[in-house]
Amino acid sequence: MKEEDAGPPNRELYALLNISPEASDEEIRKAYRQWAQIYHPDKYQELHMKDIATENFQRICEAYEILSDVNKRQIYDIYGMEGLTSGLELGPKLNKVEELKEELERLRKKKEQEKISAHFRPSGTILANMSLPHLLKGDGIMRGMAMTSEVQSQISKNNAIAIGGNLAVNGNSGGGAASAVFRHQISPAASVEFMAAAGLRALVGVQTSRQLSSHSTATMALAISLRDGSLNLSNSWTRQLTETANGNIQLSVGPESSIAVGWQKKEDKMSAAGEVKFGTSSFGASAHFTHRFSSKSHGRIVGKVGSTTLELEVGGGRKISNFSTVRMLYSIGIQGIFWKFELHRGGQKLIIPILLSRHLNPVFATGAFILPTSLYFVLKKFVFKPYYLKREKQKALENVEKTSAKVQEARAAAEKAQKLLQNVANRKRNRQLETNGLIITRALYGNRTALSRNDESRETQHELTSQVLDVTLPLNFLVSESGQLKLHEGVKKSGIMGFCDPCPGEPKQLHVEYTYRGGRYQVGVDDYEELLIPQESHII
Repeated sequence: MKEEDAGPPNRELYALLNISPEASDEEIRKAYRQWAQIYHPDKYQELHMKDIATENFQRICEAYEILSDVNKRQIYDIYGMEGLTSGLELGPKLNKVEELKEELERLRKKKEQEKISAHFRPSGTILANMSLPHLLKGDGIMRGMAMTSEVQSQISKNNAIAIGGNLAVNGNSGGGAASAVFRHQISPAASVEFMAAAGLRALVGVQTSRQLSSHSTATMALAISLRDGSLNLSNSWTRQLTETANGNIQLSVGPESSIAVGWQKKEDKMSAAGEVKFGTSSFGASAHFTHRFSSKSHGRIVGKVGSTTLELEVGGGRKISNFSTVRMLYSIGIQGIFWKFELHRGGQKLIIPILLSRHLNPVFATGAFILPTSLYFVLKKFVFKPYYLKREKQKALENVEKTSAKVQEARAAAEKAQKLLQNVANRKRNRQLETNGLIITRALYGNRTALSRNDESRETQHELTSQVLDVTLPLNFLVSESGQLKLHEGVKKSGIMGFCDPCPGEPKQLHVEYTYRGGRYQVGVDDYEELLIPQESHII
């Protein structure tokens, strides 16, 4: 239950005046005059109406004061209201735009430095090899284990260091190694790395990378073994082939010379990669394909063929939390039949391959694939899905209880703001009726899930009412004299006058039904998405 507030920050004042974040000074003045005519306290005689007008008029004046001042607007766009109330002074200290820009740049660099100093990324993998045949023979299920760990730290804007190590045990033998890498960013297009390793593969080396063009990158590395003094030189070239695909060529010269050609393609719901590699005494090729069924689940197919390998791997995974993913894979090849379980959490991985059989028996291979697959779908339908739905519903209820007082207060303020818009909104609506123009017949803003259940049973009506807000009136007010309505992109709609956030922490949507030239139309847009009506594509 996370709100999709990935839009640009510090846009509430633009929403209040219903203007674009790129609005000119004249557009800001025009919007201010329009809203001031509606909410000026002198227009109302009744005390409670005057109080409502005064409250909203102060909000409008504050928005205009900030957005019409070049210095204040720049601070607000970067740091929001917090930047205006603390940290920056606008008197003699910063009386020129150039000085303001310099101060903002200094503060930006300071924040970047603080972020860099706190940048500390650990990662690691634990691999536990298990064997069912050995367990049945009484030799124990564990056949070996390997561990790798690395810690990366950005020690300055242009310098980073990584320290890692690995340990491996297989039967009665084992070994380990430790490594360190120092990376320096020479320029935005070039970097150099110095590396050293001790243990089974003791070496020292250097690697440099350079961006040759906007689509091409080249890397060259030289490593010297401290055990036998051998040299290994490698060169790789990467080029972006399309917006979603790139290819690479890698050439290695040394004790194990090889050449490899590969490509990668990544889209929103699909990713694929392939590689062909030829060495002095071996060759190999691999390809993998991943498809995302939803934001939480995916399927995966991997194929490998080579002088010592022939393997097919199929399976899938599911995201179980914001940081954790589980994956189960089935593998069959000349090495045998395997199940593989993986847990990914942050930068950490736990991988458990289980050897089921060394013999490629068709009946056993089919059963090893069908049984866990069937079990997964049964558990998903009768255990996992009900559990997650119950948990999400419980979280939603807790959030509603936690924010109920705040939401009630915001709803009351929105209703008051709408009350003062009513007369003008009705006049505009009647004018559009006379010309057969744009009329908003129904508009709801709020919880995306609740809006999608609008046509369900009466049991959902309470949820719909509590998590959405009727905004038909303010949208009719915003219809222009020419019969058009525009809500700007990048501006959160809850900040519009007469709107509020009816469900904090939840993804929101605006649903609009309208008539135009005798036709009926309908459209839904996300919180930060632009709305422009009428459009023929919205016709029902």
